[in-house]
Amino acid sequence: MTDSPAPTPDAHGVSAVPGLLAGKVAVVTGGGQGLGLAMARSLVDSGAKVVLGDMNEESLAAAVESLGGADAAVGVVCNVSSLENVQELAEAATRAFGGVDIWVNNAGITRDATIRKMSEQEFDDVISVHLRGTWNGLKVATALMREQDRGGSIVNVSSISGKVGNPGQSNYSAAKAGIVGMTKAVAKEVAFKNIRINAIQPGFINTAMTQAMPQHAIDSKLADIPLGRPGEPEEVASVVLFLASGLSSYLTGTVTEISGGRHI
Repeated sequence: MTDSPAPTPDAHGVSAVPGLLAGKVAVVTGGGQGLGLAMARSLVDSGAKVVLGDMNEESLAAAVESLGGADAAVGVVCNVSSLENVQELAEAATRAFGGVDIWVNNAGITRDATIRKMSEQEFDDVISVHLRGTWNGLKVATALMREQDRGGSIVNVSSISGKVGNPGQSNYSAAKAGIVGMTKAVAKEVAFKNIRINAIQPGFINTAMTQAMPQHAIDSKLADIPLGRPGEPEEVASVVLFLASGLSSYLTGTVTEISGGRHI
């Protein structure tokens, strides 16, 4: 009898389980950097092949190299607000690795302003990338998974802002709330094909965007978090790994907050 591979921990827990996703193929949108790259790394380190979609070609190239090169990952320039681009992303995954078992709708942008100052274009841009981009991903991924007839797991990245709202982010909060409703609706449509769809709602996470905030703003956010610190990208990635894998085989239509207890 051989021992199972030990999970790979980071400073705050497990971010990869070697062999857990052996033979699986994952697509991660917005995967060239930040949270998306952390998710991709967790999936690759757990045995999956990964296709990254991102608008930034340089970030994609660097991400693929950091994940082990073409044997482990492929990068595709992709604007998720374009259904054609998202279809090309799925086709690239099929050509490179034979199909798709896991799809993570993570790509996003911000165009923050109070509603008094926000332009129609700023509103439309955020809705297009987050809400339409997630719809595009769901449409393409579920069609491919149904055709493959081997089930699958889709993870939609919402935000705690979609639950409680955030001043200056009426566009972003609306899009992220919409992702929750979309997750539940489509999960009901495809469950009979063993395609599971779940959402996550990250809170205050230690990324380049949050590190650029003024210290007083950071302190204000931390004061509302019972755990007393920001989350790390790897902690978000570990939840995505759980939802992507068979460890969550009886979960669909769920929404998981990753917020350090901020809104309990």
